[in-house]
Order: sequence, then structure tokens, then C-alpha cells
Amino acid sequence: MAEQSIFEQHLPQVAANHLPLTPVSFLRRAAQVRPEHTAIVHGERRYSYQQFWQRSINLATALANRGIGKGDCVAAMCSNTPEMLELHNAVPLIGGVLNSMNIRLDANTIAFILNHGEAKAIITDTEFSATVKSALAQLGRDILVVDINDSEFKPDSNGAAGELLGSIDYESLLAEGQKLSSDKSAETMFRELWAIDDEWQALSLLYTSGTTGNPKGCVY
Repeated sequence: MAEQSIFEQHLPQVAANHLPLTPVSFLRRAAQVRPEHTAIVHGERRYSYQQFWQRSINLATALANRGIGKGDCVAAMCSNTPEMLELHNAVPLIGGVLNSMNIRLDANTIAFILNHGEAKAIITDTEFSATVKSALAQLGRDILVVDINDSEFKPDSNGAAGELLGSIDYESLLAEGQKLSSDKSAETMFRELWAIDDEWQALSLLYTSGTTGNPKGCVY
């Protein structure tokens, strides 16, 4: 090992002076400097950056309370919704790996991906419940299933809404999470939750189309 220069000596890398870079840092910063600015617009729903950050914290702590943590895969079958954005921050925040699946996949492929990626949970929009239900029946094991009731989802021509598949819906899961409070700042909670200690750590899992065989997992 090369000898350290005088500028490198007695300067250990610690939480006070270093955090690995991830996309979560952008939301955290936005909530600090522009808390009241609108971050998300989805139909009639509006969330400021502070609300976006708070909901992501709620989701992260709720998942952690249910035993999901560093290195665990959380699958998502949702459209471009606020919930999807929150998942992209909450799952990495606790060191988990987000597996966002293509909404056009068939049940067989979804089942393969859930097992291959060793998903411990799936957050799924009721719009896709028929396909996801068939996939879950093929798993041969139980995982946490959380239903999203998208405010912009339009029922089919028969007026039927998507079936609820899990034991809890998304908003109820968020209610299990820990809220920011005066005795625990966002910064304190961020550092308590933060489970990424190296930028080589897995952040997300995506799959190829699998045109000539089973899809291949690509880790980011």
C-alpha cells in the first residue's frame, strides 16, 4: 500500500464526513431546501417534497418493521404512480433491492422473476391483480403482498375494480411506519435507517426480456 500523504493521515472515513452516494440523497436534499414545493402530481393528488420524503420514510420503516432489510428484494408491479416513486427511495434507504417489473409481463414470467430474485415482498397495483394472482399461485412459498389502490385506475367495462390480493393495502402499510417528529429529526432518522455502506452495494434488480429463454437478472 502506498504511503499516505500528510493530507490523508488521521482522517478516518466515518458517518460524520462521508455517506455513499445514491439517488435517495437527492430527495433528502430537496426536502431540506424546498420542503413546500410540489414534487408529485398524479390526478388530483399533490405531494410536496417534504410529504414525498415523509411518505418514503414511512414506507422504509414499515418494511423494516416487517423484517425487510439489507440485501432483501422487494418487487413492484405498478404503473408510474406516486407509490412507485416512493418505493425507489424507501427500499434503497434500508439497504433493500428494488425489483421493478414490466407491467406487460405474463404470470409465468412474473412467477419466475419473483423466485429467481428471491423477492420477500411484492407491492402490486390492483389494476394488474389478475395476472399477479396467477403468478403468486405458482410461487410455492408465501411472501408479503401489498395492494395499491391507484386513484387514477379506471375499472373495466363491467365496472369491476381489481382484486385485493394481500393482507394489507399500501396506505395502511405506510400508517405502520415511523413519522418524523420534533424529538427525532429527518437527518437523525435518515442516518438510523441508512443501510448502504458501499456504492458497490446492490440497489435495484431489473430483468431482460427473455426472448429466447428465461429473463436474465441485471443488478444495478
